[in-house]
Amino acid sequence: MEAATQIAQTTHSLEVPGAVLTYDVRENASSTQPTLLMIGSPMGAAGFGTLAGFFTDRTVVTYDPRGVERSEKADPTTESTPDQHADDLHRIIAKLDGRPVDVFASSGGAINAFALVSEHPADVRTLVAHEPPAAQVLPDRCEALAAVVEMHQAYERDGFGHAMAKFIAVVSHQGTIPADFGEQPVDPAMFGLPPEDDGSREDPLFAQNLLTCTHYQPDFDALSKTSARVVIAAGVESEGTLASRAAYGVAERLGTTPHMFPSDHGGFLGGEYGQTGKPEEFARVLRQLLSC
Repeated sequence: MEAATQIAQTTHSLEVPGAVLTYDVRENASSTQPTLLMIGSPMGAAGFGTLAGFFTDRTVVTYDPRGVERSEKADPTTESTPDQHADDLHRIIAKLDGRPVDVFASSGGAINAFALVSEHPADVRTLVAHEPPAAQVLPDRCEALAAVVEMHQAYERDGFGHAMAKFIAVVSHQGTIPADFGEQPVDPAMFGLPPEDDGSREDPLFAQNLLTCTHYQPDFDALSKTSARVVIAAGVESEGTLASRAAYGVAERLGTTPHMFPSDHGGFLGGEYGQTGKPEEFARVLRQLLSC
Protein backbone atom coordinates (compact mmCIF):
# COMPACT_ATOMS: atom_id res chain seq x y z
CA MET A 1 0.00 0.00 0.00
CA GLU A 2 1.56 3.24 -1.13
CA ALA A 3 0.59 6.62 0.22
CA ALA A 4 -1.64 8.52 -2.17
CA THR A 5 -1.16 12.15 -3.08
CA GLN A 6 -2.38 14.38 -0.27
CA ILE A 7 -5.82 15.84 -0.85
CA ALA A 8 -6.61 19.47 -0.15
CA GLN A 9 -5.96 20.58 3.40
CA THR A 10 -7.55 23.50 5.21
CA THR A 11 -6.46 24.94 8.53
CA HIS A 12 -8.87 26.25 11.14
CA SER A 13 -8.72 27.87 14.57
CA LEU A 14 -11.12 27.45 17.45
CA GLU A 15 -11.27 29.48 20.64
CA VAL A 16 -11.85 27.36 23.72
CA PRO A 17 -11.62 28.19 27.45
CA GLY A 18 -8.03 29.21 28.13
CA ALA A 19 -6.68 28.46 24.65
CA VAL A 20 -6.96 28.88 20.89
CA LEU A 21 -6.67 25.59 19.02
CA THR A 22 -5.38 25.05 15.50
CA TYR A 23 -6.57 22.02 13.54
CA ASP A 24 -6.23 20.77 9.98
CA VAL A 25 -8.87 19.08 7.83
CA ARG A 26 -7.88 16.88 4.89
CA GLU A 27 -11.33 16.59 3.41
CA ASN A 28 -12.60 13.85 1.15
CA ALA A 29 -16.07 15.15 0.38
CA SER A 30 -17.09 11.99 -1.47
CA SER A 31 -16.27 9.62 1.37
CA THR A 32 -19.07 7.93 3.31
CA GLN A 33 -16.73 6.75 6.06
CA PRO A 34 -16.50 8.46 9.43
CA THR A 35 -13.97 11.24 9.77
CA LEU A 36 -10.69 9.94 11.19
CA LEU A 37 -9.27 12.11 13.97
CA MET A 38 -5.56 11.53 14.67
CA ILE A 39 -4.33 12.86 18.01
CA GLY A 40 -1.22 12.88 20.14
CA SER A 41 -0.10 14.75 23.23
CA PRO A 42 2.06 16.71 23.45
CA MET A 43 2.81 15.77 19.84
CA GLY A 44 0.88 17.93 17.41
CA ALA A 45 -0.52 17.59 13.91
CA ALA A 46 2.93 17.54 12.27
CA GLY A 47 3.54 14.04 13.60
CA PHE A 48 0.71 12.53 11.58
CA GLY A 49 1.64 13.74 8.10
CA THR A 50 2.84 10.40 6.83
CA LEU A 51 0.08 8.33 8.42
CA ALA A 52 -2.64 10.67 7.13
CA GLY A 53 -1.30 10.12 3.63
CA PHE A 54 -2.47 6.52 3.75
CA PHE A 55 -6.08 7.52 4.46
CA THR A 56 -6.96 9.86 1.61
CA ASP A 57 -10.13 7.80 1.01
CA ARG A 58 -11.70 9.54 4.00
CA THR A 59 -11.57 12.89 5.75
CA VAL A 60 -8.70 13.11 8.24
CA VAL A 61 -8.42 15.72 10.99
CA THR A 62 -5.27 16.48 12.98
CA TYR A 63 -4.66 19.16 15.59
CA ASP A 64 -2.14 20.80 17.88
CA PRO A 65 -3.15 20.38 21.53
CA ARG A 66 -3.42 23.51 23.65
CA GLY A 67 -0.01 25.09 24.19
CA VAL A 68 1.61 22.97 21.45
CA GLU A 69 3.14 24.31 18.21
CA ARG A 70 0.46 26.47 16.51
CA SER A 71 -2.13 26.25 19.31
CA GLU A 72 -1.98 28.93 21.96
CA LYS A 73 -2.55 28.69 25.68
CA ALA A 74 -3.25 31.56 28.03
CA ASP A 75 -0.55 30.41 30.47
CA PRO A 76 1.91 27.90 28.96
CA THR A 77 3.58 27.35 32.34
CA THR A 78 0.49 25.71 33.89
CA GLU A 79 -0.66 22.11 33.60
CA SER A 80 -3.25 20.91 31.11
CA THR A 81 -5.39 17.97 32.20
CA PRO A 82 -6.79 15.09 30.15
CA ASP A 83 -10.27 16.41 30.94
CA GLN A 84 -9.35 19.79 29.43
CA HIS A 85 -7.94 18.09 26.35
CA ALA A 86 -11.09 15.97 26.10
CA ASP A 87 -13.24 19.10 26.17
CA ASP A 88 -11.05 20.64 23.46
CA LEU A 89 -11.48 17.54 21.29
CA HIS A 90 -15.22 17.49 21.91
CA ARG A 91 -15.46 21.09 20.70
CA ILE A 92 -13.43 20.31 17.56
CA ILE A 93 -15.57 17.26 16.77
CA ALA A 94 -18.69 19.40 17.15
CA LYS A 95 -17.34 21.63 14.36
CA LEU A 96 -16.94 18.74 11.94
CA ASP A 97 -19.53 17.46 9.47
CA GLY A 98 -21.23 14.73 11.40
CA ARG A 99 -20.23 12.40 14.19
CA PRO A 100 -19.33 9.97 15.59
CA VAL A 101 -15.74 10.04 14.37
CA ASP A 102 -13.05 7.37 14.42
CA VAL A 103 -10.02 8.23 16.55
CA PHE A 104 -6.43 7.06 16.35
CA ALA A 105 -4.75 8.25 19.52
CA SER A 106 -1.04 7.98 20.25
CA SER A 107 0.68 8.07 23.64
CA GLY A 108 -0.65 10.97 25.71
CA GLY A 109 -3.30 11.44 23.04
CA ALA A 110 -4.63 8.01 24.02
CA ILE A 111 -4.97 9.16 27.64
CA ASN A 112 -6.91 12.22 26.47
CA ALA A 113 -9.05 10.00 24.26
CA PHE A 114 -10.01 7.87 27.27
CA ALA A 115 -11.34 11.04 28.89
CA LEU A 116 -13.13 12.01 25.66
CA VAL A 117 -14.86 8.64 25.31
CA SER A 118 -15.76 8.57 29.01
CA GLU A 119 -17.24 12.06 28.98
CA HIS A 120 -18.59 12.29 25.40
CA PRO A 121 -19.24 8.73 24.19
CA ALA A 122 -21.48 9.87 21.34
CA ASP A 123 -18.52 11.63 19.74
CA VAL A 124 -16.60 8.44 18.89
CA ARG A 125 -17.40 5.32 16.88
CA THR A 126 -14.05 3.53 17.25
CA LEU A 127 -11.05 4.55 19.36
CA VAL A 128 -7.69 2.93 18.68
CA ALA A 129 -5.53 3.86 21.68
CA HIS A 130 -1.86 3.16 20.93
CA GLU A 131 0.44 2.76 23.94
CA PRO A 132 -1.19 5.05 26.50
CA PRO A 133 1.34 5.85 29.27
CA ALA A 134 -1.21 5.04 31.97
CA ALA A 135 1.23 4.48 34.82
CA GLN A 136 -1.61 4.09 37.29
CA VAL A 137 -2.40 0.59 35.99
CA LEU A 138 1.14 -0.77 36.40
CA PRO A 139 2.00 -3.17 39.22
CA ASP A 140 4.99 -0.90 39.87
CA ARG A 141 2.83 2.21 39.72
CA CYS A 142 4.39 3.82 42.80
CA GLU A 143 7.91 3.51 41.40
CA ALA A 144 6.85 4.63 37.92
CA LEU A 145 4.97 7.66 39.20
CA ALA A 146 7.87 8.57 41.48
CA ALA A 147 10.19 8.51 38.47
CA VAL A 148 7.80 10.81 36.62
CA VAL A 149 7.70 13.22 39.54
CA GLU A 150 11.51 13.26 39.56
CA MET A 151 11.50 14.16 35.84
CA HIS A 152 9.25 17.10 36.58
CA GLN A 153 11.41 18.19 39.49
CA ALA A 154 14.51 17.93 37.29
CA TYR A 155 12.81 20.21 34.77
CA GLU A 156 11.94 22.79 37.40
CA ARG A 157 15.39 22.54 38.99
CA ASP A 158 17.77 22.06 36.05
CA GLY A 159 15.84 22.72 32.83
CA PHE A 160 14.88 20.83 29.71
CA GLY A 161 18.05 18.86 28.93
CA HIS A 162 18.27 17.15 32.31
CA ALA A 163 14.55 16.40 32.40
CA MET A 164 14.51 14.99 28.88
CA ALA A 165 17.49 12.76 29.65
CA LYS A 166 15.59 11.26 32.58
CA PHE A 167 12.47 10.97 30.40
CA ILE A 168 14.33 8.99 27.73
CA ALA A 169 15.87 6.74 30.36
CA VAL A 170 12.50 5.95 31.89
CA VAL A 171 10.43 5.45 28.74
CA SER A 172 13.09 3.23 27.15
CA HIS A 173 13.62 1.13 30.29
CA GLN A 174 12.67 -2.52 29.89
CA GLY A 175 10.65 -4.08 32.70
CA THR A 176 9.54 -2.83 36.09
CA ILE A 177 10.83 0.51 37.30
CA PRO A 178 13.26 0.22 40.26
CA ALA A 179 12.40 2.16 43.40
CA ASP A 180 15.18 4.73 42.95
CA PHE A 181 15.27 4.80 39.16
CA GLY A 182 14.13 8.40 38.78
CA GLU A 183 16.73 9.63 41.23
CA GLN A 184 19.66 8.17 39.35
CA PRO A 185 21.76 10.83 37.54
CA VAL A 186 21.56 10.84 33.76
CA ASP A 187 23.99 12.86 31.64
CA PRO A 188 22.10 14.88 28.98
CA ALA A 189 25.14 14.63 26.72
CA MET A 190 24.48 10.88 26.40
CA PHE A 191 21.45 11.77 24.30
CA GLY A 192 22.86 14.84 22.59
CA LEU A 193 20.89 17.14 24.88
CA PRO A 194 22.07 20.50 26.22
CA PRO A 195 23.19 20.44 29.87
CA GLU A 196 22.72 24.19 30.17
CA ASP A 197 19.50 25.62 31.58
CA ASP A 198 18.08 28.34 29.31
CA GLY A 199 15.63 29.40 32.00
CA SER A 200 12.52 28.50 30.00
CA ARG A 201 9.74 26.62 31.79
CA GLU A 202 7.11 26.46 29.04
CA ASP A 203 7.88 23.09 27.46
CA PRO A 204 4.54 21.39 26.60
CA LEU A 205 5.69 17.99 27.85
CA PHE A 206 7.21 18.88 31.18
CA ALA A 207 5.36 22.05 32.14
CA GLN A 208 1.90 21.14 30.92
CA ASN A 209 1.23 17.44 30.40
CA LEU A 210 3.71 15.05 32.04
CA LEU A 211 2.21 14.77 35.51
CA THR A 212 -1.46 14.99 34.60
CA CYS A 213 -1.12 12.48 31.75
CA THR A 214 0.79 9.75 33.57
CA HIS A 215 -1.17 10.17 36.81
CA TYR A 216 -4.56 10.01 35.07
CA GLN A 217 -6.78 7.18 36.25
CA PRO A 218 -8.98 5.98 33.38
CA ASP A 219 -12.66 5.54 34.20
CA PHE A 220 -12.82 1.83 33.44
CA ASP A 221 -16.49 1.61 34.30
CA ALA A 222 -17.32 4.29 31.72
CA LEU A 223 -14.94 2.80 29.16
CA SER A 224 -16.53 -0.63 29.60
CA LYS A 225 -20.06 0.69 29.15
CA THR A 226 -19.45 3.24 26.40
CA SER A 227 -21.19 2.94 23.05
CA ALA A 228 -17.81 3.56 21.39
CA ARG A 229 -15.63 0.61 20.44
CA VAL A 230 -12.36 0.90 22.38
CA VAL A 231 -9.33 -0.88 20.95
CA ILE A 232 -6.05 -0.92 22.89
CA ALA A 233 -2.87 -1.23 20.84
CA ALA A 234 0.85 -1.77 21.39
CA GLY A 235 3.95 -1.99 19.20
CA VAL A 236 5.67 -5.32 18.67
CA GLU A 237 9.07 -3.69 19.26
CA SER A 238 7.98 -1.86 22.43
CA GLU A 239 7.64 -4.94 24.62
CA GLY A 240 8.63 -4.29 28.22
CA THR A 241 8.59 -0.49 28.05
CA LEU A 242 6.35 1.57 30.29
CA ALA A 243 3.85 2.55 27.57
CA SER A 244 3.59 -1.00 26.27
CA ARG A 245 3.12 -2.46 29.73
CA ALA A 246 0.48 0.17 30.41
CA ALA A 247 -1.35 -0.81 27.23
CA TYR A 248 -1.48 -4.39 28.47
CA GLY A 249 -2.67 -3.18 31.88
CA VAL A 250 -5.46 -1.08 30.42
CA ALA A 251 -6.53 -3.91 28.11
CA GLU A 252 -6.65 -6.33 31.03
CA ARG A 253 -8.87 -3.97 33.00
CA LEU A 254 -11.20 -3.84 29.99
CA GLY A 255 -11.24 -7.61 29.63
CA THR A 256 -9.35 -7.71 26.35
CA THR A 257 -5.83 -7.91 24.93
CA PRO A 258 -3.87 -5.32 22.94
CA HIS A 259 -3.84 -5.44 19.16
CA MET A 260 -0.27 -5.47 17.93
CA PHE A 261 1.09 -2.87 15.53
CA PRO A 262 4.38 -2.95 13.63
CA SER A 263 7.42 -1.18 15.03
CA ASP A 264 7.45 0.69 18.32
CA HIS A 265 5.93 3.69 20.11
CA GLY A 266 6.44 5.88 17.03
CA GLY A 267 5.72 3.18 14.47
CA PHE A 268 3.51 5.45 12.37
CA LEU A 269 6.19 8.11 11.89
CA GLY A 270 7.70 8.52 8.45
CA GLY A 271 10.58 10.84 9.22
CA GLU A 272 8.69 13.32 11.39
CA TYR A 273 10.87 14.52 14.27
CA GLY A 274 13.75 12.54 12.77
CA GLN A 275 12.08 9.19 13.50
CA THR A 276 11.01 6.54 11.04
CA GLY A 277 8.93 3.53 11.97
CA LYS A 278 6.97 1.32 9.60
CA PRO A 279 4.15 3.67 8.60
CA GLU A 280 2.86 1.69 5.63
CA GLU A 281 2.51 -1.51 7.63
CA PHE A 282 1.17 0.50 10.56
CA ALA A 283 -1.51 2.10 8.38
CA ARG A 284 -2.55 -1.30 7.05
CA VAL A 285 -3.22 -2.62 10.56
CA LEU A 286 -5.03 0.57 11.55
CA ARG A 287 -7.25 0.36 8.46
CA GLN A 288 -8.17 -3.22 9.29
CA LEU A 289 -9.14 -2.30 12.84
CA LEU A 290 -11.22 0.66 11.72
CA SER A 291 -13.09 -1.48 9.17
CA CYS A 292 -14.31 -3.97 11.79
